[in-house]
Amino acid sequence: MSTPTDEQDQGVWLTQEAHDRLRAELEQLVASRPAMAKEINDRREEGDLKENGGYHAAREEQGKAEGRIRQLTDLLRKARVGEAPTTATNAAVGTVITIAFDGDEDDTERFLLGSREIAGTTDLTVYSPESALGAAIVGAEPGSTVTYQAPNGKDISVKVLAIEPFTA
Repeated sequence: MSTPTDEQDQGVWLTQEAHDRLRAELEQLVASRPAMAKEINDRREEGDLKENGGYHAAREEQGKAEGRIRQLTDLLRKARVGEAPTTATNAAVGTVITIAFDGDEDDTERFLLGSREIAGTTDLTVYSPESALGAAIVGAEPGSTVTYQAPNGKDISVKVLAIEPFTA
């Protein structure tokens, strides 16, 4: 059984730019439904459905589009649109975090903690607060060390070097 994360409780933080981009994508996908349905009907009329590759491809594309529509609808329904925090004393959604991997202070990484959907609006790498690193680092302060488990099962420790507000 999973427990809800803060992001699920509070909604997903998005910049206005990311929200507008996702809303436009959703509107485009919804608007293309009639054309997609016509394509499926046209392919259905070509004959035997068992061997009709065009029909099956059109149905698969429709399934992908409907899945994305559901995902975007849910994301936009939960979205908290606004500016990133103006001050940052600990790691939170909307902050840019600089970390160093334990044992190698020269190996640093700078990333935004937020929704992966923001990635299209910034050059920064974006980690979700639901990711292994994101979940471990939420609430951390500069100078603290956190440990998280990588997908391969290995524990990785990182030191938080700096936290700053995100600016687009």
